[in-house]
Amino acid sequence: MKISYRRAVTVGALAAGTVVLVAGPASAHVSVDPQEAPKGGYSTVNFKVPNEKDDASTVKLEVTFPADHPLASVMPQPVPGWDIKVDKKKLDKPIETHGEKITEAVSKVTWSGGKVEPGEFQQFPVSMGQLPEDGDQLVFKALQTYDDDDVVRWIEEQRKGAPEPEHPAPALKLAAAEEDGKAAGSASGDGKATEQTAASSGSDAGSDTTARVLGVVGIVVGVAGIAFGVLAGRRRAS
Repeated sequence: MKISYRRAVTVGALAAGTVVLVAGPASAHVSVDPQEAPKGGYSTVNFKVPNEKDDASTVKLEVTFPADHPLASVMPQPVPGWDIKVDKKKLDKPIETHGEKITEAVSKVTWSGGKVEPGEFQQFPVSMGQLPEDGDQLVFKALQTYDDDDVVRWIEEQRKGAPEPEHPAPALKLAAAEEDGKAAGSASGDGKATEQTAASSGSDAGSDTTARVLGVVGIVVGVAGIAFGVLAGRRRAS
């Protein structure tokens, strides 16, 4: 009975270890941070790249930008130790931003020359915009290359209601921009507050003037009283 119990514990531990080993790498994938940005605005997005291997380093990252929602401005931030290559593509249909027509847009950004060692991760920041207003997300397909020539393709799109794919593509959710109504209401409220403040300031100014006048009158009365006392004393002495 004891032998069977020990065998059961050993088998259970091995099974649990296998589950951990299988589930671990699935949770570590190329992603974006933050995961959400306002529609129609500009945002700095970090492509977060963890190294999933124990015996190899990540040496290159390629991120493809969506062709269905071209972005007029894409500017990667320099990352120490990494070279950056930006590829552009002519647009079939020019886009207009800030009154200017854009005929080409960034199609891919590649980082190479550096290393993400085992047990480490690296972030690659990119400023991008103007984000579309007619979509719910932007999908960036990515290729992660290791120094053992293994290439992991993070290109599978997440389907609504479906389980997460094995190699999901980084996706940036697009949220509705904040309404200006609150700001207008706040501005209106501020206007009322300003009027009240002005009225209060005027009242305070009037009160201050009155206090000063009364103070001067008090001083004059006090001086007159002293003078009267001095004169009265002299009369008594004479």
